[in-house]
Amino acid sequence: MLHIPESFAAVTDASTQQSVRYLDFISNRLVLCAVTGELGRVSNALAAREVALGTWQSSTWIARQFDEAAILADDHKSLGLRALFGKLDNDSVAIASLGLQLLEWDRTHQHCGACGTPTTRERHERARRCPACGHTSYPRISPAMMCLVTHGNQILLARNANFPPGRYSALAGFLEAGESVEDAVHREVREEVGIEVRNLRYFASQSWPFPHSLMIAFTAEYASGELKPNGTEIVDAIWCDRETLPELPPEVSIARALIDHTLSTLGT
Repeated sequence: MLHIPESFAAVTDASTQQSVRYLDFISNRLVLCAVTGELGRVSNALAAREVALGTWQSSTWIARQFDEAAILADDHKSLGLRALFGKLDNDSVAIASLGLQLLEWDRTHQHCGACGTPTTRERHERARRCPACGHTSYPRISPAMMCLVTHGNQILLARNANFPPGRYSALAGFLEAGESVEDAVHREVREEVGIEVRNLRYFASQSWPFPHSLMIAFTAEYASGELKPNGTEIVDAIWCDRETLPELPPEVSIARALIDHTLSTLGT
């Protein structure tokens, strides 16, 4: 699972920092050295925006975003966040994910959502403020529930219409206004596969930067109803045990951690 390193300390202003390291993005792709696989730099263009992230490993980390017109050196390449899994260590991927989320928030909040006036960046907190009406915008986070349903020694895995061929995972969906996370679990499970659940148990949470989700994972027990995928978001749903598993999500995801942990506890 992705987690920001415990030793990472957030900062909003890097103007007084001495040792600085950059996470350079062309649009939403991180720049790497193609030879070494280490972080790369864009040196022939001005950044469209930059955001101070925090201090880690004795350096202050700054994310910079460049336009598509930026030309990389011959020994550099740019990769989307999903392609970084397995190429960078999880700590570095987590910080790169933070960087891209904050860059996208900064890009999409250049003007006040209330009156349209250009906003300014606050130095004492992670926010953009309107100098005209005072409206303040903070980084967007979209909470989403995830639920792995159990029935005896089996787990319920579902195939989303957007998944790669053959992949199944736990059920998931965004919270709606006025809902608790538990409300959303019951609603989403009912809407997606037509069953009722009980005995919800919190498992863990994980930031998931596609583009700004916070996944909140639970297990639950099957209570009643006939399994029936809704055919739009969920095209198939199956009960599995350890011996009949389909292709699962990558190990870096909270979905995989939830599935692996639950399977390890069933029947014990």
